[in-house]
Amino acid sequence: MSVRVRFAPSPTGFLHVGGARTALYNYLFAKKHNGVFVLRIEDTDIERSTKESEDQLIDALTWLGLDWDEGPNVKGEYGPYRQSERKYIYKKMAEKLINEGKAYYSYVYPEEMEAIKEKLSKEGKPPHYSYELLEPYNTEERKKEFEEKGLKPVVFFKMPRKAFSINDLIKGPVTFGEGAIGDFIIMRSNGLPTYNYAVVIDDMTMEITHVIRGDDHLSNTLRQVALYEAFGVKIPEFAHVSMILGPDGKKLSKRHGATSVEEFRNKGYLPEALVNYLALLGWSHPEGKEILTLNEMIENFDLNRVNSSPAIFDNEKLKWMNGVYIRQANLERIVKLSKPFILEKGLLTEEQFENNKKWVTEAIDIVRESVEDLSQIPDKLETFLKDFEVDLDNEELTDFLKADGVKSTIKLIYEKVLNDPDWKVETILKNIKEAMKESKPKKKPFYMSLRKILTDSFEGPDLVKTIHLIGRSRVLQRLERVVAKW
Repeated sequence: MSVRVRFAPSPTGFLHVGGARTALYNYLFAKKHNGVFVLRIEDTDIERSTKESEDQLIDALTWLGLDWDEGPNVKGEYGPYRQSERKYIYKKMAEKLINEGKAYYSYVYPEEMEAIKEKLSKEGKPPHYSYELLEPYNTEERKKEFEEKGLKPVVFFKMPRKAFSINDLIKGPVTFGEGAIGDFIIMRSNGLPTYNYAVVIDDMTMEITHVIRGDDHLSNTLRQVALYEAFGVKIPEFAHVSMILGPDGKKLSKRHGATSVEEFRNKGYLPEALVNYLALLGWSHPEGKEILTLNEMIENFDLNRVNSSPAIFDNEKLKWMNGVYIRQANLERIVKLSKPFILEKGLLTEEQFENNKKWVTEAIDIVRESVEDLSQIPDKLETFLKDFEVDLDNEELTDFLKADGVKSTIKLIYEKVLNDPDWKVETILKNIKEAMKESKPKKKPFYMSLRKILTDSFEGPDLVKTIHLIGRSRVLQRLERVVAKW
């Protein structure tokens, strides 16, 4: 049988990076084995599931480039792919278990179930339900009472009293001892399935061969394996991926910063950078490579290389990786993606952006060398677009200006720019070289002083290109302010 895996999120909010990594590992595994990647929406939590959240999940996965082979908006033989549209399947399969004596109806109220648990706890017994404990409530009077009130009984699964074992592809052998749990509900009184039951029915009927998911689901595996055995079907291979922790060793949450795919997208991260980083949160390339294309990940992905220990989410490493991708990306694409950030900052209007596209493109190209996300680009562009008055009392600048030949060279450059309207990179470079040749300044103090006067910073990209992008009138204005005070 060919490999079939699934990512089955609940549409109750944004896509967490932990969920995105799970989706990615399923995607890589499917592609590596020429298998099928299924997207299934687990939306039976009526109170919390929303169409808006489902759309957000689909949009986030699409943005990451994790295209699915079967799913809500992709035809497949095993649909429907929303649990809310599969209720008839859950009902039919529950009846099969009841008819085989592996499950049973129970006409018990929630408060009575709580009372049973409390009684067992007081007696020092495990708070496990059983057919023997629940059968006394299934009287003809109670059945009639339920019918008159329009209530439906819950369906309990008869949990076999034995040990269960699986060989987890990441964690190794896992055994669940006999009597670890009691009977459990598979169908609620509202006609909806419980999570563990629905998952098994879905995975079984969709012929899922490998279940790759977070290890917070490991405790659910016992109930699921018991249900697979009850249906007499082949149990899929399980692979439980470790949790993602924050730098403090605690579960990754809002206090650690951005945690959802959408947040990283809105901050100006590239999807390929986030995918690359998530792949390495628990898995490693055989040669230790860190910057990887999606095809390289697919080619080298192996569950044997997935670490069973928790992964630490390192924001600084992700920023570094995103910076690498920004510098390597197609410039036209980076310009397009940067546009919303520039407009939002108010640096340029839509019209100014489009009418000065050549200048904008050159400016973004030079500043992208020093950014870690696209939201930083507007701040870098302020050098070219916003006016400022350099602080001549700045101690570091004052020291640089005292160096031999620095002031006289800057004065010469001002005069050359003033008398030479030809504003090209080559001309700027020629004027600087001629002025330096004439005044012979100390190089470092000169370059640092000139950069500070023209950009209000001692650091930045290529100085000559920067000067060209600032523009002749602004350069003259900034030089004149300083030279006039000497």
